[in-house]
Amino acid sequence: QVQLVESGGGLVQAGGSLRLSCTVSVRTFISNAGGWFRQAPGKEREFVASINYNGGDTMYADSVKGRFTISRDNAKNTLYLQMNSLKPEDAALYYCAKSKYYATTSDLRDYNTWGQGTQVTVSS
Repeated sequence: QVQLVESGGGLVQAGGSLRLSCTVSVRTFISNAGGWFRQAPGKEREFVASINYNGGDTMYADSVKGRFTISRDNAKNTLYLQMNSLKPEDAALYYCAKSKYYATTSDLRDYNTWGQGTQVTVSS
């Protein structure tokens, strides 16, 4: 059974930075795109960023472009999300996910395995 485990969330002041990590339990993750999504209380889960199978292509939500960077280390089966210049509206539960496909995608339905989430809180 594939497992994704996120870490790195926490409390940060507005303007600060956090780095989220997501470790995937299967070696075959190197064949799949990965993504980060977030969900704030009372809101739907929304796309944040996606990276293709070999890290050569990335995609971002407009709200995080220029502030967040997604990356991956296939030797470590790990996905990362570097978040800079954080804003209070970035506060949410952040999920990593493994796509069914190798290319980047922002469609939540293209992801078939999810982590449990890591909380990000941004104080103003």
